Amino acid sequence: MGTDTVLELGLAIWSRRQWLAVGVFALTLAGTASIATFLPDIYRSTATVLVERHQVPENFVRSSITGELETRLQTISQEILSRAKLETLIARLALYPDLGNRVPVEAVVEKMRRDIQLELKGVEQLVSGRSATVAFNLSYRGREPETVAKVTNTLASFYVEENAKIRERQASQTTQFLKLPQQMVVNLATLERLQTQLHMNSVNQVRARDQRARQLAEPDASGAQGASDPATTKLAKLKRQLLDLRTRFSDKYPDVIRVKSEIAILERELAEAKPDGSLAVDAAALGDPDSEIKSLKAEEQRLRRDISTYQRRVENSPQREQEFQEISRGFESAREHYASLMKRYEDAQLAESMEQSRQGEQFRILDSAIPAKQPLAPNRTRLILVGVLLSLGAAAAAAVLAERLDTSFHTFEDLRSFTKAPVLVSIPLVANDAETTRLARRRWLATAAITLGLALVVVASYHVAHGNEQLVQMLSRGGS
Repeated sequence: MGTDTVLELGLAIWSRRQWLAVGVFALTLAGTASIATFLPDIYRSTATVLVERHQVPENFVRSSITGELETRLQTISQEILSRAKLETLIARLALYPDLGNRVPVEAVVEKMRRDIQLELKGVEQLVSGRSATVAFNLSYRGREPETVAKVTNTLASFYVEENAKIRERQASQTTQFLKLPQQMVVNLATLERLQTQLHMNSVNQVRARDQRARQLAEPDASGAQGASDPATTKLAKLKRQLLDLRTRFSDKYPDVIRVKSEIAILERELAEAKPDGSLAVDAAALGDPDSEIKSLKAEEQRLRRDISTYQRRVENSPQREQEFQEISRGFESAREHYASLMKRYEDAQLAESMEQSRQGEQFRILDSAIPAKQPLAPNRTRLILVGVLLSLGAAAAAAVLAERLDTSFHTFEDLRSFTKAPVLVSIPLVANDAETTRLARRRWLATAAITLGLALVVVASYHVAHGNEQLVQMLSRGGS
């Protein structure tokens, strides 16, 4: 078949199927263009965190922090990407408001995990040939550029803070582990000293109570002339009884309350009968032993707490000693091992001090995240271009399919290929008024149907594309 014949055939098909092709082209293009227009903009911000090595050379102070940086980064990532951490961040910055009421919290947290990306940057070491991490990029994507930048900077600060906490905690644990078993001698000496102080405290409390009892039993100089007064004698007896009850019971005990009430009544009666200030002298005389007893009781509680602390240290010493015995196997002598452990302990203390003063390896935000000017996705120009090509293909396919399904004869060649009967004459369509009206009505209905179809396609595209971030990601992956 010649080129002219193919061109004529194509023009003939176009003349018969042009409205169908135009309708399919318009519907397809309207759908793809609407989807490209209504898709949400996705922005991405990136913060660069620099890994600063030891500010003090390791020849002088060797770090007590072990493990590869990449492993520690994975640990930090698991901590930061935990549900509790991300849920707090989502609530604080009001992230994903369109998902909050439609999906569970776990789904929102999982989506945020997918939106966060960590990319390591390394340089190849000449000696070992391995790649050493010198920095890493932390990225986050979302719809609002300002919010995206704020979330990225917050996550970067989380990495810096968590790294400092982990290194300081590991250095402190190393120092605690290397506390030598010889400290047991010091702990025992301290425990013995505290027990001696507790014994002296008990003796002093007994002495203070005896002194107070004697003061209550002996009438003071200002009230000597009323010593034979039954009320004064009864008051002294009640006070001795109250002192005895307090050594055995609390102030809420019924007998203690009753005796205190009787003492108050007698003191009021004596205050009315004795000169002013007489009871004040008695109270002042008894004040010193009472305050001393109170002070001694407070000291007793403190001593008992200290004794309990040192007893736990002494009890833990055998376990620590056993650990050091296991470590010391294989060394030439216990003396050399002791010196080695002492050196390690001093190094661990120095390393811990260095970590606390931020002189060890630490993270520093090199480039903070800034709001993106252009969205990361979707690429609307590319999507519309793909939509045009897809619309052309759909229109051509619809025209060819309609031509295949049409069983009528349009040319002499069609009829001759079907039958060998001779064709005498070809009569064109002669349309009357009714036929013309019917054709005009069909065109009007087709135009209305295409217009309605376009409106439905645009509405459907809006519902499909509006806020559909998953579709944006799928189209971005498909086009990359």
